[in-house]
This record gives sequence, C-alpha cells and structure tokens, in this order.
Amino acid sequence: MTTTTPSAKDTVTPRPAPSSAGALLVRTLRANMRQYGMLVALVFLVVLFQIWTDGTLLLPNNVSNLIQQNSYILILAIGMMIAIIAGHIDLSVGSLAAFVGALSAVMMVRHDMPWVLALVLSLLVGAVAGAWQGYFIAYLGIPSFIVTLAGMLLFRGLTQIFLEGRSLAPFPEGFQNIAKGFIPEMGPYTQYHNPTLFIGFVTVVFLLLREWRDRRRQTAYELDVLPTGLWALKCVAMTAAIVAFTLTLASFHGVPVVMLVLCALLIGLGYVMRNAVVGRHVYALGGNKAAAKLSGVKDKRVTFLVFVNMGVLAALAGCVYAARLNAGTPQAGLNFELEAIAAAFIGGASMSGGVGTVMGAVIGGLVLGVLNNGMSLVGIGTDYQQVIKGLVLLAAVGFDVWNKRRAGR
Repeated sequence: MTTTTPSAKDTVTPRPAPSSAGALLVRTLRANMRQYGMLVALVFLVVLFQIWTDGTLLLPNNVSNLIQQNSYILILAIGMMIAIIAGHIDLSVGSLAAFVGALSAVMMVRHDMPWVLALVLSLLVGAVAGAWQGYFIAYLGIPSFIVTLAGMLLFRGLTQIFLEGRSLAPFPEGFQNIAKGFIPEMGPYTQYHNPTLFIGFVTVVFLLLREWRDRRRQTAYELDVLPTGLWALKCVAMTAAIVAFTLTLASFHGVPVVMLVLCALLIGLGYVMRNAVVGRHVYALGGNKAAAKLSGVKDKRVTFLVFVNMGVLAALAGCVYAARLNAGTPQAGLNFELEAIAAAFIGGASMSGGVGTVMGAVIGGLVLGVLNNGMSLVGIGTDYQQVIKGLVLLAAVGFDVWNKRRAGR
C-alpha cells in the first residue's frame, strides 16, 4: 500500500485571524506611547487649570496670549528637536536669539533700515552663525556640546557689545506685528472673525482628507488599520478639537500672525522629516551613525544642514521675541536653550537620538506653556514653578528610559 504526501500546493495555509479592535488599539498606543502620552498630559493640564482658574485659562484673550507668549520657545523647540534626533544638542540658541534681536534693533533703530530688509538680514545672520558652528561640528569633528557652549558665550558677549549695555526701542509697527499682530478682518460683519473661520474650515478638510488618504494607502498595502468605528471616532474628536479652537480664536481678534509662522514651520519641517530624503538621513544618523555612513548617508553634510536650520530658527525666535518686547535688550534669550531642550524631551525626543517628531516638539512646548500660564493664573510663585517644571522634565526622561527597557524586554 502506497501513501502519498500532500504537495505544497495541496496544503492549505490558514490565514491569520484578523486583529481585534482592542488588540490593534493597544499595539497602536504602545508604538506611539511617548507622543500620545504627552498629548494626554497636555489635555489633562488644560482641563486641570481650566477648572482651577474658574474658566480663565481658555478665555479667548488668554488663548491668544498663550500662543504669542510661547511662540519663540516653540520655534526653538522645533529646531532643537531636529538637532537632538540627529544626535546633537545646541546650547547657543538663547544667546544667538539675543544677538540677532540686538542686531535687528541696531539696523532698524539706529540706521532706520526698513523692517522687512532687517528681518531678512537677521535670518541670514542666523544661517551664517549656524553654518559656522555646523562646520566645526560636522567637518572638524568637535563635539556639538563644546562648540555650542563656546557659541553661547560668544553670542552673549556680542549682544552686549552691539547694544552697549542698553536697550534699543521702539520698532516699526510692521515688525511688532510679527509677534503681537493678528490677521486682518475681511468679509461681512459677523460675531466671529471671518478669516479665522475659513482657516479652521480648510484645516478640518485638509486633515480629514489626509486621514482618508492614509487609510486607503495602508489598506492597499494590507497594513493594519484602525477599525472603521475607531477611525471615525478619531476623526470626530480631531474635528471637534479644531472647531473648538477655531471658534475660541475667532471670538477674539482671530489668528495671531506668529501662529501662521508656527503652522508653516510645523507643516514644512514636519513634511521634510517624514518624507524627504534628508529627513530620513537625520533619523538614520541619530539612530546609528556607523550604519548610516555605511548605507551611503553623507553624515557631515546632514549635520551641517541641521545646524544651519537651527541657526535660522534661532534668529527667527530672536526677532519674534524682540518684536514682542518692542526692544532689543541685553538680557534677552536667557535660559531659552534650556526651555527648548526641555520642550523637545517632554515632546518625545530620546537622549540617544533617532527618535522624535516636529509635532512632538510643539506638544512639549505647549505643555510647558500651559504649565507656566496656568501656574501664574493661580498665583504659584516663580520659584515653585521652576521646581514643578524640573520634575516634569525628569518624569518625561524617566518615562523614556523605562519605555526603552520595557521594549528591550
């Protein structure tokens, strides 16, 4: 009697059971624990201080003030996040911001230069300063900590020299509007700011289309996607948050000009880090520099560009801060670098590099901003505020270490 062995094509391989909604949700949360955790923490802080301040935190004028007050830290945090992802750090950004603010004051106040030209030249100076530091780091191999520490002392001294120990003011109104202005009203009279409503509507449509496109693409490649019910719930929650935020701003003076600058940076640099080749190279360098070099990544060029970008953003932050103060002052930029570093780590950056997002930097900066604003509204002193922010930073980094150990196990 002969026995036949079933051939490979006769063997039926059972398909794995589809992932349940709960299991998929748990996997998604675990994969994005830092970013989702900080988003949840931000929501918790907003709710806490909204209750604690009897509704003052989310008043339209305070929301606008919160954005304008923290705009320069958010700008710096975006650049710092990219530098940390690449495996570096920049301690000079506060002093460079002060120097560029002082330089812009000299150009506009002492030499009556048009503010647009002064702004462009200020950004170019920031790019040159970033390129100067980036050259020492990328091509001479000097650690970024040492180079930027030297830059911190250098730019702080140049600020004192340019201003001769005095503040320079006032600035032209157009320059002030970068930090304190709002987009103008247009259209028929309503109870809300019409251009802000339009921007909010466009934002909702854009994000929903992007979510739909990403879901279709993941489905086409047979990747795991959220169940339809959870995905719809996510879209509804996102739409509700944007609508509430839009109506809050539209009931005051509308969208601040500096918020448009922040959105442009968030969209532009976020796209570069997610989709562009140079962005992927930044992640590769921070994750494993030796492997990245073997894979053909031009590590020196990428590092150089990271610090040029940081220099431009530091210059922009310096101009925004000077415009908000309406003066170039020798004391500008103090501890800005520490705030930016804290925002980056709270927002999901890793000490070892290779991890983080531009959106995460903004979320981290907003966590610090809500903490500062909320604690000031309830009357907590600045000494206790420093203690609380230090504990928050320590908790964020500790969570990162714990998360890595858990993943390793």
